[in-house]
Amino acid sequence: METLQRLRMSYEEYRALPEHVRAEWVDGEVVVSPSANFDHQEISFAVTTLLKTSLPRLRIVEAVTTYLPHNRERIPDIIAVTRRPEGTHITDTPVLVVEILSKSTRNEDTVRKSGEYLGAGIEQYWVVDPALRTIEVFERRGDTWASAAYVDEDSPQSDVAVGEFGTVPLELSVLDVD
Repeated sequence: METLQRLRMSYEEYRALPEHVRAEWVDGEVVVSPSANFDHQEISFAVTTLLKTSLPRLRIVEAVTTYLPHNRERIPDIIAVTRRPEGTHITDTPVLVVEILSKSTRNEDTVRKSGEYLGAGIEQYWVVDPALRTIEVFERRGDTWASAAYVDEDSPQSDVAVGEFGTVPLELSVLDVD
């Protein structure tokens, strides 16, 4: 599968899907994403390592189902939470989420998920764009996102404060997966 698919199905049918299917539950639809490619996973590992090193008081994990308000379940590429969940999925509001864009998920990640993450009370939303070689960090400001940091070829480094948890020395070089 090369594209994102939306399928109408009941919640019970969604819960019965095999574990290896990367599927999210949103408004009575199952959103099935293609498998991540090698470069995507290398970038995910690099960003996860950076976050773990910079924010040792947070629990940083990749691709874990996260419950959001309005009966939604999303799987951010990277999630930072204050404590280990009691079950297998994240039920507490994450401190931050990271989405690594791909051709097939760009619109879902930047439009739909952005609003859902804001509505869930998440404080920071990081958007990593390997194609454009940019990373933008959005910070909650009331009921909207505001850009807190932006790194690209012209400005390849920025220090990102993550609440009371510390500062991340964000560098564009985390995208270098050659």
